[in-house]
Amino acid sequence: MVNKSHNTTQENFPGQSDKGLSRTSGEFYHGQSCKPEDTIGFMIRTLHLSLIKTIDLQMQEHDLTAMQWRPLLLISKGKGDTAALLAKEIETDTGAVTRMLDRLESKGLLIRSRSKLDRRVVNLELTDEGHRICAQIPFGLCKAINHHLQGFSQHDFDLLKDLLRRMIINGASS
Repeated sequence: MVNKSHNTTQENFPGQSDKGLSRTSGEFYHGQSCKPEDTIGFMIRTLHLSLIKTIDLQMQEHDLTAMQWRPLLLISKGKGDTAALLAKEIETDTGAVTRMLDRLESKGLLIRSRSKLDRRVVNLELTDEGHRICAQIPFGLCKAINHHLQGFSQHDFDLLKDLLRRMIINGASS
């Protein structure tokens, strides 16, 4: 319930006494009582790691790792036609991207070629096999994500997306 005169929110959480917690909007954690494992950041990080593990299992059938499927998908969508663009998009250094591209090239999933306009630029292009695998990646991603959404109602799913979007917007505005 919201007390409009004091701009505080009172909520009762499962297992919480009827006292509730009175908070000023946005002040959910306090240093003296904060347990890192109970924070949303910790839970989101734990979920992220679990998603990566589950996605990795799904990508094994294509002989891809977490570090390989995303760049392939980005290349297929035209969002990473050079190593520098890929590094920026996946937020890693170009050295790591170059090593990953070496592995993808050795698997026959992409080719690198010098730009005809600027010889310093190396363009990335998927092979036919790379395109074939990229068409399968979304199915594995959906299976992994749906695994984590077991037991959610449509309302739960929509609410979760809304809350995450709000947190993303809040983070972008800081």
